[in-house]
Amino acid sequence: MFLGSSYVQKPEWCKQLPRPVYATLERVNTPDPWFEVYKIRPGVLAIYEPHQSEEVISYLILGTNKALLFDTGMGISNMRKLVEGLTKLPVSVLNSHTHNDHIGDNWRFNDIYGMDTDFTRANAKGSTKDAQDELAPGQICGELPAGFNPQEYRTRPFHISHWLHDGDTINLGGRVLKVLATPGHTPDSIALLDAGNGLLFTGDTFYPGPIYLYRPETDLDAYVASVKKLAALVPTLQLLLPAHNEPVADPGYLPRVVAAMAQVRSGKLKTVDQSGTPVYAFPGFSFRLSK
Repeated sequence: MFLGSSYVQKPEWCKQLPRPVYATLERVNTPDPWFEVYKIRPGVLAIYEPHQSEEVISYLILGTNKALLFDTGMGISNMRKLVEGLTKLPVSVLNSHTHNDHIGDNWRFNDIYGMDTDFTRANAKGSTKDAQDELAPGQICGELPAGFNPQEYRTRPFHISHWLHDGDTINLGGRVLKVLATPGHTPDSIALLDAGNGLLFTGDTFYPGPIYLYRPETDLDAYVASVKKLAALVPTLQLLLPAHNEPVADPGYLPRVVAAMAQVRSGKLKTVDQSGTPVYAFPGFSFRLSK
C-alpha cells in the first residue's frame, strides 16, 4: 500500500475491513474513492469514510424542499462536491457535535445549524492539532485524495447561521427532524430524531465500537442522563444510525448501554488498559474512560 510516494504497512484496523454489515446495504456509486455512500432508508444516505481510523459516517437526509447534512466528516476530501452529486436540493449542515472529525468540511457550506454552547463557538474558530493527529502513523488506510496536502490539514473556521436548543425542529418538507440535546461526550452533543420514520441519528453518544469518554470536555454524569433519555425512545424506534463504524444498529443497544454504564460506575468491573485509558468491554461496544 502506498501513501503519497512512500510505502506504509497496512494498519491492523484496516485489515478488518470491510465490515460485514456493508454487504447488506445498497451502495451508491460515486466518483470520489475517499467516500462510500449507502442507501439506508428512503431519503437517507450514509456517507462513510473507511480510509481513516475514525471510520466516520455522515448522513444526507432528504425532504421534499431541502436536505440536511448531519456532519461533514474529516474534511480530507470534498464533502460538498460529493453531496451536490447526490441531490439538487438546497443543503443545510447540522453537526452531531463539534469534534474535528465531524466538522471537517463545514467551511464549504453556507447554511449551518449549531447548538448554542460555548464549546460550539470555540470549535467553530477552527484548530490544527486534533486534525493533524488524524494523520499520525497507522491512521490512514490506502491513498489520500489527489491534491490533499497533509502538512496543511486543519479544521477551518466556519460560520453558524442558526442557533439551536434542545427540542427544536427542522422541517425539510415531508420530514421533520427533532434536535435532542445529549451532552456528555461533548457539551454540544446531540441526537437527531426522525419520529415519522422511527429513525434516531445518535452521533457519538452511541455507536458499535469503543465509545470515547475520556477527553477533558466529557461529562460522565451528563452522558448517563443522555443515554437514559435516548433509551426511553426505544419503543418508538426502528433503527439507530450511529456516526462511526457501522451506519445501522438495533435500538435495543440503548438500554444495554444504560445497564453497562451502571456496572462500570459500580466500581466492580475489571478494565483492560489501552493507551493509558481504562476500557470496559461489553458485547458490541465498549467505553474508554479517563483514569
